[in-house]
Amino acid sequence: MIKVKVARLLSIPCFVRTWILGFLLPMAEVQIPNLHLLPLGKQSRLHKFFEKSMVARRVLLFIAILGMCMLIGDGILTPAISVLSAIDGVRARFPSVSKSLVEVLSAVILVVLFLLQKFGTSRVSFLFSPIMGMWTLTTPIVGIYSIICHYPKIFKALSPHHIFKFFFKNGDQGWRLLGGIVLCITGSEALFADLGHFSKSSIQIAFLFTIYPSLVLTYAGQTVYLIRHPNDHANGFYKFIPTQVYWPMFVISTLAAIVASQSLISATFSVIKQSVVLDYFPRVKVVHTSSSKEGEVYSPEVNYVLMILCVTVILIFGDGQDIGNAFGVVVCMVMVITTTLLTLVMIIIWRTPAIFVSLFFSTFFVLEGVYVSAVLTKIPQGGWIPFAISLILAFIMFGWFYGRQRKIKYELEHKIDNHKLMGLLSDPGVQRAPGLCFFYTNIQDGLTPVLGHYIKNLKSLHKFMVFTTLQYLLVPKVAPHERILVRKLSIKGVYSCVIQYGYHDSLELEGDEFVNRVMDSLRAHLADSPVDALSNEQEIKEEVCLMEENAKQNDIVHVLGKTMFHVGDSSSFFDKVMLAFYEVMHRNCRSALPALGVPLSQIIQVGMLYEA
Repeated sequence: MIKVKVARLLSIPCFVRTWILGFLLPMAEVQIPNLHLLPLGKQSRLHKFFEKSMVARRVLLFIAILGMCMLIGDGILTPAISVLSAIDGVRARFPSVSKSLVEVLSAVILVVLFLLQKFGTSRVSFLFSPIMGMWTLTTPIVGIYSIICHYPKIFKALSPHHIFKFFFKNGDQGWRLLGGIVLCITGSEALFADLGHFSKSSIQIAFLFTIYPSLVLTYAGQTVYLIRHPNDHANGFYKFIPTQVYWPMFVISTLAAIVASQSLISATFSVIKQSVVLDYFPRVKVVHTSSSKEGEVYSPEVNYVLMILCVTVILIFGDGQDIGNAFGVVVCMVMVITTTLLTLVMIIIWRTPAIFVSLFFSTFFVLEGVYVSAVLTKIPQGGWIPFAISLILAFIMFGWFYGRQRKIKYELEHKIDNHKLMGLLSDPGVQRAPGLCFFYTNIQDGLTPVLGHYIKNLKSLHKFMVFTTLQYLLVPKVAPHERILVRKLSIKGVYSCVIQYGYHDSLELEGDEFVNRVMDSLRAHLADSPVDALSNEQEIKEEVCLMEENAKQNDIVHVLGKTMFHVGDSSSFFDKVMLAFYEVMHRNCRSALPALGVPLSQIIQVGMLYEA
């Protein structure tokens, strides 16, 4: 009885870590500058070490990728265990209900939840506050009732000395029991996702004055029930609820589980969206469901994959114990990795004094490390699930990142600058065909190697060329006068164009409107540029007029590059495997260019093989 009592009491001090995270983690919402932009004289020793050591950078990359994969695995396991545990309350009241029926009901609820994701959280978020408000109000009330009825002195458990007494008396068995209470602190690893929906202060206030007291009272109420009924520990939450309020609490618990699932689903969308932007994940469609909050995103492909995996986990691993073990492993691993990476940020980026870094790292890493060591013993009992998911995702992410880095390196080494372009056009065999061509390139400082491949093989180039780069900005909409920026290059008839767009801008380039906007932007550029002589100004104006006439009289052409690696016999086995895997993903993922709305009759794709 004493062992059950103290083991359950351990769950209350666990919330000390969650309380600190809930109050401090939102403060981490800062703009982190590029490491290479830091003044050389102010670089830390650790920064210099990572710059010099390729092995250290790869280890750091592996840790970061593993953390992202674990968090995505969290997004699969959280909906499964939350909804399954809530619906399992039916069996507590009606033991005749089969486990299979509970699993099917849980799967149906999750399918409906995932199908609603396309509408965005902003459409249904007005329901979240009442649901969580009822949850944080009713569960502590039930907890207080249980405390009064069973053991009013339970608050003595808040004293940390019970932890030391417990470990002193139980030793190795006490350490193993930590793996059974780790689920008490789950959710804190995903607080970052709330920053896309709420302000820092609102998260801090809500956690400090509502969530934390509510959880302490709820767990204290369950603890006193176990003190009086030490052998009745199955479905501990539903067992301590009085009969009179059982079904209202069942409904509230189920709704709260759905909201909790939504939190991790949103976190998964957020992580994958950031990974896509940083070229660590294959390109998937990302839809911004809010016109005011950049963090509210939805990905159809990711959503349906998560749905299939969640339902699979429930139907195959329907035993809540196995899913709980897997959930505990992934949560603890995410926490340890977050602590490690945040410590590096504090040292390298924020330049936090060493004493504060030491206090932060020693406190969190030791606490989390103890939990990790305990939950790793659960690997044979379901803890292997997140590692299997993370291994598959890590292979996908590393393969994509490696292929993208090789492609970027090739493009930078073989990019076309103005001097090379003039050399290509000086060839007497190259003809300038009438018309206007928009040639898309993803290189800001220079032009894509596909251009050189195009000119050398076709021996032709349009009379007026606009090399176009699309630039994504983290704003809802770009001001009309800043959307299209055009400037004239040193070669006659050749222009550079940057199209800037936000996550709620439409990129419909069809028709004369786009050409007219390009012309207006070019005129604005010429008006702001210094002109040496009136004759030069007149010559440029005539060129612009001629460009407009060519656009009207001849078809406009949009040229897109389509590249892939050529892996020869001289390539290493590693390159053959990784680049072949990258090409499979590249062929099946979305284009790097957003949907342009250009008629198919005006699009030309130019293929080119990059030598690996």
